[in-house]
Amino acid sequence: MPYDASLDKKIFYETKEFENTKVTIGVFSYNDGEKKLQLTRENMVQPDEWRFSKLGRMTKSEVEAVLPLMQSAIKHM
Repeated sequence: MPYDASLDKKIFYETKEFENTKVTIGVFSYNDGEKKLQLTRENMVQPDEWRFSKLGRMTKSEVEAVLPLMQSAIKHM
């Protein structure tokens, strides 16, 4: 069965922006299934133009900024 965006429910969604990148924390439930945490990264390729990238590794300052968002997200799971 292919992915159907209309079945994907966004429960929590918050973004932390840094100089040339931003990390988004989200809690989603697909087709009324189990709530799951999703972490994504977008990098700025030009002013006001963002491109999705694998989250991969994070700097200490990124982790310190994103950790409170993850703790907030847990409350919605």
